[in-house]
Amino acid sequence: MNWSGWSEFWSMGGDGLYIWNAYLVTIVVILTEIGVIALTRRSILEHLGRYAKIALKERKPRNEDSGF
Repeated sequence: MNWSGWSEFWSMGGDGLYIWNAYLVTIVVILTEIGVIALTRRSILEHLGRYAKIALKERKPRNEDSGF
């Protein structure tokens, strides 16, 4: 396709409304997915951090009791 100017590019032969809305929805979905992944990653890391602290607390008394 050849466009003579930006207005023709944005109008996309009269289908610009549908095309640009499709791009907009796609970008919103992708950004939402990235946000959800980032929040899930943070939650998992916090959970694993808490689990590691609990595991270390449970491990320390066993070493002290064994006399090593």
